[in-house]
Amino acid sequence: MGDLLQRTTLPGVFPCLAQSVNGVPLAYLDNAATTHMPLAVLDAMSAFEGRDRSNIHRGVHTLSQRATDAFEQARSDLKRFVGAGPAHELVFTSGTTDALNMVANGLALAGDGPPWLQPGDEIIVSGLEHHANLVPWQQAARRSGALLRVLRPDAQGRLHVDDLARLLTPRTMVFAVTACANATGERPPYEELLALASEAGALTVLDAAQAVAHETPQLMALACDFMAFSGHKMYGPMGTGALAGRRKSLERLTPLRFGGDMVERVGEQDASFAPLPARLEGGTPNVAGAVGLAAAAAFIEQTGRGAIDAHLRALRAHAAKGLAALDGVTVLAPHAHGSAIVSFVARNAHPHDLGTLLDERGIAVRTGHHCAQPLLDHLGLGPTTRASFAIYNTHEEVERLLAGVAQALEVLG
Repeated sequence: MGDLLQRTTLPGVFPCLAQSVNGVPLAYLDNAATTHMPLAVLDAMSAFEGRDRSNIHRGVHTLSQRATDAFEQARSDLKRFVGAGPAHELVFTSGTTDALNMVANGLALAGDGPPWLQPGDEIIVSGLEHHANLVPWQQAARRSGALLRVLRPDAQGRLHVDDLARLLTPRTMVFAVTACANATGERPPYEELLALASEAGALTVLDAAQAVAHETPQLMALACDFMAFSGHKMYGPMGTGALAGRRKSLERLTPLRFGGDMVERVGEQDASFAPLPARLEGGTPNVAGAVGLAAAAAFIEQTGRGAIDAHLRALRAHAAKGLAALDGVTVLAPHAHGSAIVSFVARNAHPHDLGTLLDERGIAVRTGHHCAQPLLDHLGLGPTTRASFAIYNTHEEVERLLAGVAQALEVLG
């Protein structure tokens, strides 16, 4: 563990973190929202922009060919990173939200044939979801006439396989679930849930945004049709991400962006679309972003996924135990040990006030509903305070968090 910290906290490895806030060194504990980029990612993107910047595909000149090679190599590297096999494909997106909208809308809208979702069909979404894996399915249900059903968690925020078994019917066409709840840190048994839904004939969708940076789901080991993730939650650039999954399932999606690079032939009145992945990547792509995303995946692999996961679990356990020991503080999902997120509420202290007082001590946390309002409503909660960890965080910073919360509670009475 010491080697991990030594490699990832050296000055210059994460340039943005080498600053002070309000006169004290920054303790950045908002990684479930956005992680920072190491110098290796910044350098990879800068090298592309400084040497190879050009539009990809169809260009015969040297820079275009180099840019195309870099883009497709990034795709290949990321497919390997998420355990994609020969039957899988990876489509670049602007992030998890874009990818999930691509799936929900692509299954609800008619293309060359009828849409996958029809009136009377059923969509099941877990009750742990970020709005990005709920609102698109609400809209898909409205457009298609399908029924949206929710797999609700128990009072502790846990999902149960038996509950899903009772919800599944012959009309269940889609099941969507997160690999880790961003509002609570709950790590559901998504492997079993996906397998059960797939056996029932549903297409399965996994939001892997909060898992991709450490406990990366591996596609070949999952009954998963679609998996979405974002670059900015795995030490990569903002505005990047991917939709990976089974090629035959991706082929069911009606394209949503029409124009350059996604067509095979165009006439005045009609067009035919290119094969995957191009058919879902209309327009000029973020090539530098793809290069940066692949560099982030390489950084994670070089650091060691197992070491990262163990480090984050230890930080989470340290924070959860310490917060629970404070008078008036309740930790959400205290049983959850497979994530890097700890959320809590404090009696008589509004999260926004807590976050402001922590910021005065140079500690960055996230407050609010975390784009998961239905889950917090179900748990009988309002906004919460959330600390989330990355490879560059330390146990010393956890102690700073605990001391900061304790002092803030005294100030707030």
